[in-house]
Amino acid sequence: MTQLLPPLAERLRPKSLEDYYGQDHLVRPGAPLYEMLSSGVLRSFILWGPPGVGKTTLAHIISQQIKVPFYQLSAVNSGVKDVREVIDQAEKERTGLFTQGTPILFIDEIHRFSKAQQDSLLHAVERGVVTLIGATTENPSFEVIRPLLSRCRVFVLNSLDANGLSKLLHRAITNDVILRELSFEIEETDALFAASGGDARRLLNIIEILASTSDAIESKHVLINNHTVTEELQQNLAAYDKGGELHYDIISAFIKSIRGSDPDAAIYWLARMIEGGEDPEFIARRLVISASEDIGLANPNALLIANAAFDAVHKIGWPEGRIPLAEATIYLAVSPKSNSAYNAINTAISFVQKTPPYPVPLHLRNAPTKLMEELGYGKEYKYPHDYKMHYTDQEYLPKEIMGTTFWESQDNPAEDRLKQRLYETTQKRQ
Repeated sequence: MTQLLPPLAERLRPKSLEDYYGQDHLVRPGAPLYEMLSSGVLRSFILWGPPGVGKTTLAHIISQQIKVPFYQLSAVNSGVKDVREVIDQAEKERTGLFTQGTPILFIDEIHRFSKAQQDSLLHAVERGVVTLIGATTENPSFEVIRPLLSRCRVFVLNSLDANGLSKLLHRAITNDVILRELSFEIEETDALFAASGGDARRLLNIIEILASTSDAIESKHVLINNHTVTEELQQNLAAYDKGGELHYDIISAFIKSIRGSDPDAAIYWLARMIEGGEDPEFIARRLVISASEDIGLANPNALLIANAAFDAVHKIGWPEGRIPLAEATIYLAVSPKSNSAYNAINTAISFVQKTPPYPVPLHLRNAPTKLMEELGYGKEYKYPHDYKMHYTDQEYLPKEIMGTTFWESQDNPAEDRLKQRLYETTQKRQ
């Protein structure tokens, strides 16, 4: 009788941190999660990151390393009753004669839990009945109730880079019980890694597709190059979409259509998401992000429109919510585009990460006490509203980086006006 093997992604699921790729900022020695595990004192936390980066796998590895009872629920098919049953069981484990430590409760897709379901967790987390590990692809600030979020640390997981994907590819073709029987010829990996999108599960799905073609089975030889990857994916789109990755491809096409100023394409992808049963608030959040990232200062009203659409969808529900989503989508698509604010904050963050924490100039410091006044805090600060055109020539950056520029305006009427106003304000005062 033929034995059915689990999918490649399941067969290769890492069992230890040594085999866990792509999240060194969390699990390497000295990193926050590594230190937490090393201390043996586990605190509740949430793993936030895109699909296929190892959130569930990491939770299982942690449970094995800590050696405590481990419970798992999926927010997709678990209700308040299921949560309470697990908490009751965990309470017994924790207070029993043979307790092994505080049980772990892992909740996959915790962003799908309702407020009532999250409330049912809160008391158990507060009392230490369970250590909560949540996994989510959505921003916890929006999706997790504040009392619960305040009791959890948030760890951000990143998409796998080319190095992580390359390591995973090598591990798959050399360690897997099926693939190691085949001969792999790797000419190039550009298309393979691009199609993977930093998703480990997606990468392994594609490798499995390439290894299951009739030619590969007959010759026991698998050729990986840009042509073979592209050709096989076009022929096996349904198989490629194991686990629902097409969901992320469509939202990507939607946002890129808005960025590319194509309202017809944007509306088409919006309709695809609506017909596919996508969460309307998920779409609305993406519109808010697009309004800031891709349109930005070229048309600041875009952010107001996107926020209004989000608010309308939340208030009026479905199916009427499709109308404000469509209105916002078209408005954003036809708006002038600028990513100068996006570039500015990324440049500033990169600069801050690479430079010392320069002290705040004395004249900009607050002086709530007499001692601080005596030390010169706030001294010589010029209140701009007391000056012509509400502007002074005082410096606001630390002296070590005076003159550094982070915001570069882009070529559009709105930013041209902002730049001209700034020029007139500064030049007329000099």
